[in-house]
Amino acid sequence: MKHHLLPFILILAGCSTPPGSTPGGLPPSPGGMPQIINVSAYDPKERQREGRSYSEHDVSALRANGASGLIARAGKGGNLDEKCVAFLASADRAGMLPGVYYRVQRQVDAVVQADQLVNRALALARGRLWNAPALLLCGDFDGDLPLAAILRFMDRVESRTGVIPVAYLENSTQLKQTLSGADAATKAKLRRMPYWLALYAHDSGSGPVYPAPGHPNGLLKQYDVWSNWTLWQYGGVDWQGGRSRPKVYHHGRYRFPPYFGNLDRPTERNVFQGSHAALAAFWQQHGLSLR
Repeated sequence: MKHHLLPFILILAGCSTPPGSTPGGLPPSPGGMPQIINVSAYDPKERQREGRSYSEHDVSALRANGASGLIARAGKGGNLDEKCVAFLASADRAGMLPGVYYRVQRQVDAVVQADQLVNRALALARGRLWNAPALLLCGDFDGDLPLAAILRFMDRVESRTGVIPVAYLENSTQLKQTLSGADAATKAKLRRMPYWLALYAHDSGSGPVYPAPGHPNGLLKQYDVWSNWTLWQYGGVDWQGGRSRPKVYHHGRYRFPPYFGNLDRPTERNVFQGSHAALAAFWQQHGLSLR
């Protein structure tokens, strides 16, 4: 995102109507970008302060604090996530856009994991009458995955659904080396997947191969595949001594607060680079139809 575009984005976001809401129904977010929450069986985290809470059966507090969408983990390395169905039904009732991600791991064949994601997404689509138009499909690729596994997962999801999934990538040295070293044709194929980046601090990710990327555009350069990012997970959670600790980007012009609105516990949080109208179009382009 160019710095001189920020005032325009702020104005546009203030005039847009988030999916499922009425004008002015949501509080403004940092930078004016739509907010997306991602969840798994580990959510909700433990209570840490006064404030509103949520569960897989009621996510109205997430919506009230400005979340436009919720992406639930469908599975991981061959195992399904038991809270996925309840989280997505709650998100749809609350007027949030629903999505699923699958954490793809090395020890299970990538096609098997893609099939598990697609089977679950199809079952979800048929399992209820939805308010939302589409279910976003995402692949969360482990840092030690070979390039062939990433491509096989993408191809299988697309061949079965007609949908190109979103690619979630950690700030991983091995993945950066793998993807940046790909040939031009392979990079062009990877670019068909929108890039969902993860960066929780400007000084994280430094090592003998790469310096800390500093900001989202720095991470883009290190992966050397995409010209821009679509989703940014700026808020994650660290586990220390059996307790969660929020890890939230807070530097330069991106100073996100440690907690999401008035929630009483940490959440994993993302922003979409664009307007609410663009978010709705993106969700339908890279989602399984629910209508």
